[in-house]
Amino acid sequence: MVELKIGQEVEMEYGGKAKVINEIGRGGQGIVYLVEFNGMKWALKWYDVDKIKRPKDFRKNIKDNINDGAPSNKFLWPKYLTKENEDGTFGYLMELKPASFDSFVDILNTYKLEVDPQTGRAVKRPVRFTNLYAMVTAVINIVNAFRQLHRAGKSYQDLNDGGFFINVNTGAVLVCDCDNIAPDGSNFGIGGKPGYMAPEIVRGVAKPNVQTDKYSLAVVLFKLLFRGDPMEGEKVVKDICLTESSELKHYGQNAVFVYDPNDASNRPVRGIHDNVIKFWRLYPDYIKDAFIQSFTVGLSEPNKRIIENEWQKLFIRLRSEIIMCGCGRTNFTSMFVKTDEKTYRCPKCGMEFSSLGFSDRDYRMPLYLGCRFYECEIDKDSDDFLAVAGELVENKVKAGLLGIKNTSGKTWKVKMPDGNNYEISPGKGFPVWPGLEIDFGSGIQAKI
Repeated sequence: MVELKIGQEVEMEYGGKAKVINEIGRGGQGIVYLVEFNGMKWALKWYDVDKIKRPKDFRKNIKDNINDGAPSNKFLWPKYLTKENEDGTFGYLMELKPASFDSFVDILNTYKLEVDPQTGRAVKRPVRFTNLYAMVTAVINIVNAFRQLHRAGKSYQDLNDGGFFINVNTGAVLVCDCDNIAPDGSNFGIGGKPGYMAPEIVRGVAKPNVQTDKYSLAVVLFKLLFRGDPMEGEKVVKDICLTESSELKHYGQNAVFVYDPNDASNRPVRGIHDNVIKFWRLYPDYIKDAFIQSFTVGLSEPNKRIIENEWQKLFIRLRSEIIMCGCGRTNFTSMFVKTDEKTYRCPKCGMEFSSLGFSDRDYRMPLYLGCRFYECEIDKDSDDFLAVAGELVENKVKAGLLGIKNTSGKTWKVKMPDGNNYEISPGKGFPVWPGLEIDFGSGIQAKI
């Protein structure tokens, strides 16, 4: 491989030169450098063309992706190509990862190694989500990114734990390694990473496409939520050394989901898969059922894998069912005591929470100080799961008096305790009371 030197200048396809400042990291296809171009800092991915099966076609695909543009701002998309050298080497520029984002691998490990500039020693820095809310928001963002990608007619083809950066405080997501993305049905020799590849790819009977992306996406989501491999249980542990033939067996020919309801031969092993055992118990049945479908029927029938839009709906529901109790306990409603159809009680401190029922769904949203609902939850025509439409706040004058603040851009109609309906304009609020009814003006109503 032709490596670049610090200070070396690389010619860009349409003029100008990028100056190499430092090396950022290395991967299977090449090296990523920090460069300066047009007065700005960029990341330059420089290829080892010997590791690319059809380098000219591969380069053209990157050029096409640049011309098409990113499906959304959730992608660290290729921006500029370098000139192709006489020896065939080339690279492309992309935006740098913001410092506030951590790698998916570090999140799974719960820490990252940082070198102390004074001592030169590597120290562990914790990498954990600030709260459950941020983690579920990250899941929604990942799903939505691939929904947008597939709607653009393209597939990622090499989806794995190295493909994401996540802000653990907000749940914002950036998809990286976008150079392998290609129109659905096209492939440039990329197979995937063991453990993430769909069974049909492992068996060698299919090439990466949108359907195999859906399988890999389910693996990514499972690992983020349950902190383990969906196919690594007792059967896999018995293979002391995972050879290529055993990987073919456990992930391709005879894959068994660790919680397959009809096959208990590959259950998680205590002392090895404790995270999976612990977290599987915490999630509500509709989430577990989706993973069961993905990793049982979905193993052999790609067209029955959960589609991104369905995942998105499930996780928007999951986020709405989080309760952050004043005692510090944070969990889903399924882990709280349900005293009646509308009320939840904290099993730790006994605090009770009323809930809001919406006219277009059969589940309720618990009300606690700071809880939010989003545009997509009050407007049937909205797909915006990030814009906060309403929030439960405390009255600034009367401590302990809770109300809902309208943070949307629309005026709502609300039934007040006097029995009359009042218009609540954006930025205004109203008290929470047992007979509360809200008309959001978009065909959706809610009431306590």
